[in-house]
Amino acid sequence: MKQKSYSTTIEVVASPQKVFDQINDIPSWWTRDFEGSNRQLGDEFVICHPGQHYSKQKLVESIPGKKIVWLVTESRLEWLEKDKEEWTNTRMIFELTPGNSKTELTFTHDGLTPDKACYSRCSEGWEMVIKEKLHHTILNSK
Repeated sequence: MKQKSYSTTIEVVASPQKVFDQINDIPSWWTRDFEGSNRQLGDEFVICHPGQHYSKQKLVESIPGKKIVWLVTESRLEWLEKDKEEWTNTRMIFELTPGNSKTELTFTHDGLTPDKACYSRCSEGWEMVIKEKLHHTILNSK
């Protein structure tokens, strides 16, 4: 039986395009430790918290107002004891569904499954980053 990847959903009072634009403004909601670009297909960017987390993502799908997919091409989670590269070859998927004056955002970290050593800590982190930081950023952006 295939294990289910981490996923969470939020609803925001904003258009799908506004949500899409905010997701693409990574330093405003995920981390300021951002380097590179994520605007055109094939663009790559790095998130690095020295001594803790390093990941390099590639934009592999972008449908304005609907969907964004990043492929993790390199990773290193320093706090793991064994496979420090558990994020490598996983995908971060943002899917947007319009509603009545709201947009439903479903975030899935495809490949982040309960059998991974990092699952508990990473899923807690995503809960905070998506449900609090990204949600707040979308609601408070102009």
